[in-house]
Amino acid sequence: MGAFDGQLALITGATRGFGYAAAQALAAEGAEIIAVGRTSGALEELDDAIQAAGGKATLVPLDITDNDGLQRLCLSVHERWGGLDLWVHSAVHAAPLAPAGHIADKDLVKSVTINLTATQQLISMIDPLLKAKNGTAVHLDDPRAGEKFFGAYGATKAAQKALFDSWASESTSTGPLVRSFTPEPMPTATRARFFPGENKDELNTTASQAARFVDWLKD
Repeated sequence: MGAFDGQLALITGATRGFGYAAAQALAAEGAEIIAVGRTSGALEELDDAIQAAGGKATLVPLDITDNDGLQRLCLSVHERWGGLDLWVHSAVHAAPLAPAGHIADKDLVKSVTINLTATQQLISMIDPLLKAKNGTAVHLDDPRAGEKFFGAYGATKAAQKALFDSWASESTSTGPLVRSFTPEPMPTATRARFFPGENKDELNTTASQAARFVDWLKD
C-alpha cells in the first residue's frame, strides 16, 4: 500500500518540471491526481505515465488566471469528492532577467497576475476544500528576492511565499496545514531560462526531487 492511498491531490502546474514529477511520485504512492496545466498534450503524456504505473488521474487543461474556470473546477471537486487532501502549487511565470529599472511592463504585469493574483484566488477557492478533509497545501518555493536581475521573478515569488506564510499563520487552529517546500536545483525550463549555459548534468533530476518531496510530506 502507498502512503497516500485514497487521497486526492491537486497539482497546479502539472505539465512540466517539478509539478509533472510530483504528480507521478504521488500517484505511485496511491494518490489520485487532479492535474492542472495549460498544455493538453503534456497532460495526456502525464496521464499515460500515471496509468502505466497503475495510478489514476483527472486532467484539467486550464490556465490558472482563468478565474471562472477555477471556480468550475473547485465546484466539481466539491460535488464529486467533497474536498481535497493535498494541493501542490507548482505553477509559476518566470519573467526574463532584467535590471530592476528596466523590467518591461508586460513582464511585471504577467508576473504579478500569475505568481500573486492567481495564487490568492486559488487559495480562496481551495481553502474550504482542504478544510473539508483536514488537508495540506504546499507552496513550491524558489527564493530569489534581492538577487541581481531577478526583480520581477524574485519579488513576485517572495510575495507568493508571504501570502502562503500568512495563510499558514491564519490556519494554525482551523486548518488546513500550509507548508513550503524548496527543491534543490533541477534542469527545468524555468531554470534553463535563467541559467542557459549551465551544465544540466550537475543538477538534481526532477524525479529525485519529487521523491524527496514525497518523503518530506510523510514527516
